[in-house]
Amino acid sequence: MRLKAETAVYGGYVIARNHSDDMGVVFIKGAVPGETVLVEIAERKRDYSIATVKEVIEPSPSRVKAPCPYFGRCGGCQLQHASYREQVAMKSAILSDALKRLGGIETEQAEPLYGPQFGYRKRAQFKVSGYGGNKGNKGEIGFYREGTREVVPIGDCPNLTSRLNESLIKVREMNSLKGIKELHLTDGDGIIALIRGREFDETLAEDFIRAGFDGVAFENDSYRGKGHVLYDLLGLKYSVSPYSFFQSNWELNLKLVNILKEGLSPLKDKKVLEIYAGGGNFSLPLAGEAGKITAVEENPYSVKDGLRNVELNSIKNVKFIKSPVEKFLSGNGREFDIVIADPPRPGLSKEALSRLLELLPERIAYISCNPSTLARDLKKLASKYRVDSVRMVDFFPNTFHIEAISFLSLVK
Repeated sequence: MRLKAETAVYGGYVIARNHSDDMGVVFIKGAVPGETVLVEIAERKRDYSIATVKEVIEPSPSRVKAPCPYFGRCGGCQLQHASYREQVAMKSAILSDALKRLGGIETEQAEPLYGPQFGYRKRAQFKVSGYGGNKGNKGEIGFYREGTREVVPIGDCPNLTSRLNESLIKVREMNSLKGIKELHLTDGDGIIALIRGREFDETLAEDFIRAGFDGVAFENDSYRGKGHVLYDLLGLKYSVSPYSFFQSNWELNLKLVNILKEGLSPLKDKKVLEIYAGGGNFSLPLAGEAGKITAVEENPYSVKDGLRNVELNSIKNVKFIKSPVEKFLSGNGREFDIVIADPPRPGLSKEALSRLLELLPERIAYISCNPSTLARDLKKLASKYRVDSVRMVDFFPNTFHIEAISFLSLVK
């Protein structure tokens, strides 16, 4: 079927609406807006269809040859066929559409925040085929094919730092992967590995240390060597364990933290609450200016990281609390001037939103990883708040993922 690709939508698709067949909207995988493409229908639903590009008849000027030989097989990237300038434009347009269509919010976006297209990831999660048992003890290491549990073996990923790719080579040369389901590698002031699917094994741990890893951890909290790595967070020492989340695009994260500081200033004597705080990525850099900071996080490993970070930097005005966000908010009154929220993909829960609208802080900074739930939550907050700005943040180039930061002010 010949179609005109029109508008980019979330998930790595471009939609086509105007066609003669009664298939509803067609979501095209592998197209660039403005192209004429020949597609094959992969799936039909009641109101829409999903198709893949088989031939590009009239290419967009923004179409490029994907530099990764695994693109199209590995499920990690969806947009390498578009120039990076086009990727940023597509994501900004998707964010604007979500805000307008789902949130009723029409605001001009601030300039998109982005960095290098490749070599940006400092953590990666690899899959091992057959848990390492299909081919002796070695198995195949790579990423899942999109929509499947089939492991696509990779030799080198252009999104990863060179040190992570070098570490992947070391792992592939080892003969100790039997029983391993997943392997998480983190690149900081050393390289640490987290092994999932296999209990602690002294011999296996020694194999990784001998291969040049600075630390290796297992699911049962046992580890050998370094138990965490360090990063420079605007002059602060920021520690991350292999069990906790952090922004793997560290270079761009530093830019985002600066934008957050500028957007919330002046902070003198302000009481700040960070919810879904992780190890304090956003709250710790504010400690030198703010009055009192409370960081709330449910993940015990992230809280442990946060407490370590407070100690490493001799910070006195940041308090970490291990608690579900909803439980904490339900037990605290109107004592915060500023709230920083960095929720997971589902966004703020109904209870968390309700409590924020009762607490009514002067300012809210909302960092989102899902345009749809951001639009939904901003629409609800708009009953009391003005959306001052929204900025797209491209933490994950070449993928469909879209982050954003929004600043809101209480309407008095």
